[in-house]
Amino acid sequence: MNLVSAYFGELFRAARDGWNRFWFRPADPATLGVIRILAGAMLFYTHLVWSLDLEAFFGARGWISPEVLATQPGQSCAWSYFRWIHSPTLLWTVHWAALAVLALLTLGLFSRVMAVLAFLITVSYANRVPLAWFGLDDINALLAMYLAVGPCGGAYSLDRLVARWRTGHRPPIKLRVDANLAIRLIQVHMCIVYLFAGTGKMMGMTWWNGSATWLSVANYEYQSMDMTWLAGWPLLGAFLTHVTLWWETTYCVLVWPRLLRPLVLAMAVPIHLGIALFLGMPTFGLVMLIGNVAFISPWLVRRILDRGGSEQGRGGGRAEHSAARPAQTAL
Repeated sequence: MNLVSAYFGELFRAARDGWNRFWFRPADPATLGVIRILAGAMLFYTHLVWSLDLEAFFGARGWISPEVLATQPGQSCAWSYFRWIHSPTLLWTVHWAALAVLALLTLGLFSRVMAVLAFLITVSYANRVPLAWFGLDDINALLAMYLAVGPCGGAYSLDRLVARWRTGHRPPIKLRVDANLAIRLIQVHMCIVYLFAGTGKMMGMTWWNGSATWLSVANYEYQSMDMTWLAGWPLLGAFLTHVTLWWETTYCVLVWPRLLRPLVLAMAVPIHLGIALFLGMPTFGLVMLIGNVAFISPWLVRRILDRGGSEQGRGGGRAEHSAARPAQTAL
């Protein structure tokens, strides 16, 4: 009996300690800073294109009026500040203000506040035009939400430049619990996205018989490059179909082991670039790659972007960065 209780006691402590290390270990915000730049730029671009016909989509007399929208299922709890905008002047004013917020988020000025506002903006636009809500909007909202959780301006931002100007020296890297928490939330959410994408594909016979890739590239609605030559290579099409299905369904498991992670992330590049280049969805393909950045360790980001840690300068900052590296190898 003592052995059994000792076993379960040790099991509980190991699970508790592992849970705390996974979610609440302080981390370098370098990876979060890179995601802020990339996701902020994507948010800015995808909302800027609404300017081409803003009033038709979001105006009180647009294609879907607020009155008609209110009759649609689920709209009673779909929040959007466009419900209180009735004049074209106010609509354009709010739109340009939203673009300014997204630009400031990308640059990293008042980053935490801008991240919260960016999430509210993204949700408002998406809920006002639900028929134009696609996977791109889901990932945009996902990234904006989690940028608000962590110190997204803690690296590669104007906030750090302002802090340097005020103090006269580079601010040291601060390892933060919320930086790790934000990255972990993105990682877990990306695993859920891929798992549901893969299992959803399993419900379609074309993914089992290997014809899904050919049917996708042969659809002129999505075709951005002529890929009809693939009809002469049915085995290649079947191979690409099954590799994509296997990768998506196993992503949530294989991306966590340190030695397998580079291979899993490397496969994300041709798969999502293929979507971007050949299926007419460049923004969706790119935003999925931005989500995968969450699995790149902060020490590797520093090594690439800071040329071995030059941002840290001398003294305490460099020592703090060096101490952070071993702790981040599990990211």
